Amino acid sequence: MVSHLVSTIRNVVGITGNVISLFLFLSPVPTFVRIWKKGSVEQYSPVPYLATLINCMVWVIYGLPLVHPDSTLVITINGAGTAIELVYLTLFLIFCHDKKKRLKVLLIALVEVVFMALVAALVLTLAHTTERRSMVVGIIAILFNIMMYASPLSVMKLVISTKSVEYMPFFLSLASFANGVAWTTYAFLPFDPFIAVPNGLGTLFSLAQLLLYATYYESTKRIIAARKETKVEVNLSEVVVNGNHDPKKTTRAT
Repeated sequence: MVSHLVSTIRNVVGITGNVISLFLFLSPVPTFVRIWKKGSVEQYSPVPYLATLINCMVWVIYGLPLVHPDSTLVITINGAGTAIELVYLTLFLIFCHDKKKRLKVLLIALVEVVFMALVAALVLTLAHTTERRSMVVGIIAILFNIMMYASPLSVMKLVISTKSVEYMPFFLSLASFANGVAWTTYAFLPFDPFIAVPNGLGTLFSLAQLLLYATYYESTKRIIAARKETKVEVNLSEVVVNGNHDPKKTTRAT
């Protein structure tokens, strides 16, 4: 009776985690809409998307029936996440005008895909029990999951130095926090250290991002407002200068 109740709660939490994870994967959509409209990736970093891609791929392997049975909820959401991150990286490559940066991102993505293919092949051929396969892939999953949650640290450094959260998307941080809480809860029903450890740490990383956002939100608005005001003043100056020194306009005026 108790085990059945725990199993039911686990499934409910897992489904909730899937929904939240989907929001997490889709949260950068406004960022890429902005990139699309401006035709440039500006100062946005590809690191979070590269980290999320390899994280999703390793969890797909972890959720395979031959590796960790009864992990359908793990494999479905991470399969969707892999596809979504590939779309993001494709858009990033299209709108990145720095050739060196574009090549670097492409090479890293290719290395990630090849690396995960090798991991899957080696684990399935050399480890002969699901327990061993779960342990090997689980350890790798912990490392890459922590990398995914820690990947915005470079952006956090930019936030602190500029006192602006303009390039740290709020919804990505919020979705990361909710995702970490959901999967940490899931990992305790029953206890799965390979899911609990990285998602527990991920919750703390995401909370730090939200605290930074709250700290620098007002200063960000002031910086953006000052930038717009400066742009308007520069445009007005150009109009005045052009008006005083344009011979055609002077002739027409007389």
